[in-house]
Order: sequence, then structure tokens, then C-alpha cells
Amino acid sequence: MGILLLTKSVFAIMIGFLAAIILGLILIPILRRKKIGQRISIFVGDNHKKKEGTPTMGGLIFVIPTVLATIALLLTNKLELTPNLVIILFVFVGYSFIGFLDDFLSIKKNNNEGLTTFSKLFLQLIIALVFFYLYMDKGGETALISTTLGINIEMGWFYGVFLLFILVGASNAVNLTDGLDGLAGGLSAISFIAFGLISIAVGFEEIGLFTFILVGSLMGFLIFNTHPAKVFMGDTGSLALGAVMAAIAILTHREITLLVVASIFVVETLSVIIQVLWVFLFHKKLFLMTPLHHHFEKLGWCETDIVKLFWVIGLILTMAGIYFGVWL
Repeated sequence: MGILLLTKSVFAIMIGFLAAIILGLILIPILRRKKIGQRISIFVGDNHKKKEGTPTMGGLIFVIPTVLATIALLLTNKLELTPNLVIILFVFVGYSFIGFLDDFLSIKKNNNEGLTTFSKLFLQLIIALVFFYLYMDKGGETALISTTLGINIEMGWFYGVFLLFILVGASNAVNLTDGLDGLAGGLSAISFIAFGLISIAVGFEEIGLFTFILVGSLMGFLIFNTHPAKVFMGDTGSLALGAVMAAIAILTHREITLLVVASIFVVETLSVIIQVLWVFLFHKKLFLMTPLHHHFEKLGWCETDIVKLFWVIGLILTMAGIYFGVWL
């Protein structure tokens, strides 16, 4: 990485970080006054009951600064507007809007039931289909390639189905992981560091700089979201994070690397699927509660200890992902 590019990357992180802190200081009091608070499920235990009413929709604290900082860099010619960047911004804002609708309806109904599962999935698929159209229109690659694993499979039109699965799956995986203070935000920031470095290393500078802006914004958000959380990201943030992570992996042709970097999110999602299948087949639970972080809570682990453990594992996987995604 050249000195100029390194300077741009540091600046991208810094501008995202400062903008998120400023917006957080402005937005959180507004959310409190408007009583835009989170309803806590009765199933998660007494430790979470004290979080009832904590402001939600906090994803705006990193979504808005990331988008505005990206536009500012574009207007000052510090960032090039490419088809890839257009796609990323479209996915990021689109999935955030779906999450915003879901959060808004939950608050309006005064429960945790926002958009129906079908409605949410339908909207996610619509954006994913537009993504696939834009991707193909710019001449996107439809082969699944991994030099390390000796994979080079031309998928043709089926790559569209594969793309939809990754995009929707990743967005919901981050959403499921967002259950403890700082957990999803911290893991996402760690994962995006990997994809920022990978993007720049393999020749996608504009994607890398966008990703570093997002990393800075997430770091600023974590000041308000780590235990005890002053704000939750809500679906407004979690759906956007998962979707844009998948989009970056697809555009940089690092789909398999995504499985390494985002393994915690994958395991959290698998724990839910396995639990459902286990109950269906054997009529009893395998885990005390899912997603997996709640299983550790039921075992008596402290919330902050679970988050720190997951962060450390996420960092190790991120380092492995960088090696896998750049050098192999």
C-alpha cells in the first residue's frame, strides 16, 4: 500500500469515526425524547429487562455518516465513482431502509413485530435482484473461483441464485447476531477491516476506502453501543451491515473468504437452524437458547465476557481471512 493510499485510508477511518460520534451525540437524545425505544423479548432473561426502552434505530449513527462521507470524498475527487461503488451504496442504503421500516413499524405497534417475515424477505430479494442486474450489466464474473481450494466453477445464470443466497443470508446473519451490547457492531468492524485491506490489495481502491469509512463509523457507533449500551443499532443497521459485507465479498470475488471472515455470524445462524431441526426431530432443545450467544448467557456467562470472547475469535478469523483472501 503506497503512502498516498495509506493516508487516504487513515483519513477515511477518521472522517467516519468523527462523523459518527457527532451524529450519535445529536441523535441519541432525540431518540430518547421521541421514546423510540427497544422492546425486550421475555425469553432473553432478567439481565436484559433493564435494557427495556433503550433507544433503537442506532444504525443511523453509522449509516448516515458513511454515506455522507463517501459523497464528500466523491465531490472532492478523493474517491472515484465506479459501478462497484454505486452497487455498494445501493445495497447499503437499500437494506438499511428495509431495516428502518421494520424498526419503525415495531415502535409504532409497540412490540417486536415490524415487517412480516414474508414482506422483509420479499424486499430483500428485490434489492438483491437489482444488485444482480447491475452486477451483470457491468460485466460481472459468474464463476466461483478459489485458487487455494482449486475451485473454478462457471455458474452462469445460477450465480444469480447464489448471489441472492449470500446477500440475504449475510444480512440476516448479522441481524441474528445483534443480541448483546457491542457484539454485532464490534464483529462487523473487525470483519470490514479485513475486507478493506483485501479490497485495496486486489485492486478495488474505491471499495476499500468506502469500507474504511464504514469501519470508522462503526468505531464511533461502538462508543455508544458497548456495554452498557446507550443505543441499539436495530434492523436499520444490522441488515445493512450484513448485506454490504456480502456485496463487497461478491464484487471483489472473495465469496469463500466471506465464510472465513464472517464465521462467527455463520455459526450464530447455524445454531438457530440446528436448534429448530433438533426440536423437530427429537422434541427437545440442543442449546439452552439461540442464537449461540444466548446459550452462553444461560450457562451463566457475563455478557461482556461473551462479547470479548467473540471479538477475539472474530479477530483471529479476520487475520486468517486476510491471508486467505490476499495471498492464497
